[in-house]
Amino acid sequence: MTSRWARFWYWGGLVARVVVGGIWIVAGWLKLPDPAEGVRAVRAYKILPESVVPIVGHGLPALELVVGLLLVLGLGTRIVAVMSALLQLAFIIGISSAWARGLQIECGCFGGGGTTENASAAYPWDIARDVGLFALSVLIATFPRTAWRLDAVLGLDKEYDA
Repeated sequence: MTSRWARFWYWGGLVARVVVGGIWIVAGWLKLPDPAEGVRAVRAYKILPESVVPIVGHGLPALELVVGLLLVLGLGTRIVAVMSALLQLAFIIGISSAWARGLQIECGCFGGGGTTENASAAYPWDIARDVGLFALSVLIATFPRTAWRLDAVLGLDKEYDA
């Protein structure tokens, strides 16, 4: 990493971690009050087998909260950023699939979900948001050393030296 990039990313990476982590926290938190709504949102995509839908619908908010908190804290930064990128990729594929199949569903990203009129108008924006969050997650995974992270405090940076 060049010196100029390292100085920029040290603080820029903190901003990226807080933005991506904060969005995961908000998304998970908004889904917690109504687990049945999360199951309906997952079911609406018509991708997963019915036997898996309740597990994903109930578990996703908790996973989002954990990923978000760990990113904000900077704990296990690289592995959590990879998890974040993979989740974003899954969401991009899911929304793209719904769009390609002509489904009119809310993405369920921040609660809600299910069939709604003219939902496909939001798909480009949902995908663009998720592509941006995916890119930030990949950057964080690639360059995990940022300001104010527990990895450094706990001496876990050794994993990044390999």
